[in-house]
Amino acid sequence: MGRPGRHTGGDGTMSRAVPSTYTITYLEMTESSGIPHVAPPSVRHAVMRAAQPPVHYYRYLYDAVGRPWQWVDRKRLSDGQLASIIHDPAVEIYIAYMDGVPAGFAELDFRELPARADLAYFGLIPDFIGRGMGPWLLHWAIDEMWGRAPAKLTVNTCTLDHPSALPMYQKLGFRPYDRREARFVPLDDELRDG
Repeated sequence: MGRPGRHTGGDGTMSRAVPSTYTITYLEMTESSGIPHVAPPSVRHAVMRAAQPPVHYYRYLYDAVGRPWQWVDRKRLSDGQLASIIHDPAVEIYIAYMDGVPAGFAELDFRELPARADLAYFGLIPDFIGRGMGPWLLHWAIDEMWGRAPAKLTVNTCTLDHPSALPMYQKLGFRPYDRREARFVPLDDELRDG
């Protein structure tokens, strides 16, 4: 499937046509050796765990990172359903900061240890893309997950995500093991049909 067409929206930001179907690529990493070094961003940066984050704060991060890439799965959940995931003791959410400002997040899911650790969500707020934080944060998350001694790490991405997502995962050692086609249903369609 090709990259969706892009155009400039009325507010000057880039938007894109969303295809009705997309491809999900499932990746895994089965050993921790050979992960290439990634240089840290050249500005002040930090990663902090958000322990038991308020649902509204998680929704802010999820939307700020995922809106350009049509992330809607967690928006479909009630506050209670979402809280049961993000407040699970085996799910850890880490916020990346650049110069004191939230720049993105990584959600690490350890609920299936020791079989696997899953990078459930990962991404940057668009203002911070291209500034060196993405590869560094991914490398940081990989190290954090391997620290729990899983048999493997998993992640998935899709053709709706940033076009650099799949190549970046592969560059840092993830290998595809499955691909599936899925149908995209925008939230507003669900609300109309609901």
